[in-house]
Amino acid sequence: MIGLLVLVFLVGYLAIIFEHKISIDKSSSALLVGTLCWTLVSLISTNMQETTEKLMHHVGEIGGILFFLMGAMTIVELIDTYRGFDLITSKITTRNQVKLLWIVCMITFFLSASLDNLTTAIVMVSLIKKLVNEQKTKLLFVGMIVLSANAGGAWSPMGDVTTTMLWIGGNVSAGGIVLSLFLPSLVSLLLPLVILSFSLKGELSLVDIPIQVEESKREKNIIFWTGFIGLISVPIFKTVTHLPPFIGMLLALGVIWTVAELLLKNKDENYRSKFSVIKVLEKVDIPSILFFLGILLAVSALETVGVLSNAANWLTSTIKNETLTVTLMGLLSSVIDNVPLVAATMGMFSLEQYPMNHPFWELLAFCAGTGGSTLIIGSAAGVAAMGIQKIEFFWYVKKISWLALIGYFAGIGVFLLQKILFE
Repeated sequence: MIGLLVLVFLVGYLAIIFEHKISIDKSSSALLVGTLCWTLVSLISTNMQETTEKLMHHVGEIGGILFFLMGAMTIVELIDTYRGFDLITSKITTRNQVKLLWIVCMITFFLSASLDNLTTAIVMVSLIKKLVNEQKTKLLFVGMIVLSANAGGAWSPMGDVTTTMLWIGGNVSAGGIVLSLFLPSLVSLLLPLVILSFSLKGELSLVDIPIQVEESKREKNIIFWTGFIGLISVPIFKTVTHLPPFIGMLLALGVIWTVAELLLKNKDENYRSKFSVIKVLEKVDIPSILFFLGILLAVSALETVGVLSNAANWLTSTIKNETLTVTLMGLLSSVIDNVPLVAATMGMFSLEQYPMNHPFWELLAFCAGTGGSTLIIGSAAGVAAMGIQKIEFFWYVKKISWLALIGYFAGIGVFLLQKILFE
């Protein structure tokens, strides 16, 4: 029966990887495999009360991640609805190709750490579509935005779902992950940037963006800063209160929701219907939330029956080098979604084996976050950019993958050097 459980998981995994080939959304595949795995666990179980208790324990942990993501997504969507991100993007006016590339990539890097890599990639790719005319140059910029967003997300507990999972799970602390991964993540971006800068020359013909009269400029500023401060305050809230991060995120959502309601108090019905949080909630990416739910349920089922611990024992006895193990996992995340990969790893290795802020977890956060840049399908940011800009898979392999690999291994080298010099 355990063999059947693993088979169901693998088939579901393949369905997720090839969702575009089989025309079945990965969220439906994830939900199906998650529920089927737990159905098989129940059939294997000899003590249903204990099995149910384990399931509810996992549901509690998974729920914390999902509430965190839903809160963050709603805040970001509300800021976007008020066009709050214009406060950042409207400042970019240069026409020099190299200068614009550096500005865009560095904004993406730091914005991704504050928000998340998916949202940042969408915002910055949309910006480049408005700024750059020439198609080949535009594609290069978009490819580097993907790399920048993933690099920026890796070093922040807010920037990437996998780093968030490790943070919420107690594998890393907010301060520890920032101190350990900022420099490796920065190097993983700077090296590709320097290399690509030598191939870009001249001025860009930028698209003229018409100046729009914004009736809600005051509201835009208030919503942007309320949301931004709320998002970056979540790690501080966790440190001070020791409550789970999703409480801090829901608090931030409650604050910005209240502020939004007060701003809409004396507005006409048409304006209220466009900018209300109720309307914004309709745009939250619920399929992605359900995908995380399904895949985390499936992974927890494998953990419950001991499949992941057995896999961990096999890995450690075969490779016998934790750095090499994590490096390979990072490269694997360019093919397999890094969310279930990290979830599986968290199930394989316990906090007793590797306590909080152990180099194993920190390097895993870096590798899972940046390794996905190797292929366009290897990260949520890449998939979003692929959809918006119609990037071809093999174009990305030819133009961006080798740069991502250089940055990936350089970042790992910097991380290991830091550990040697400072610990």
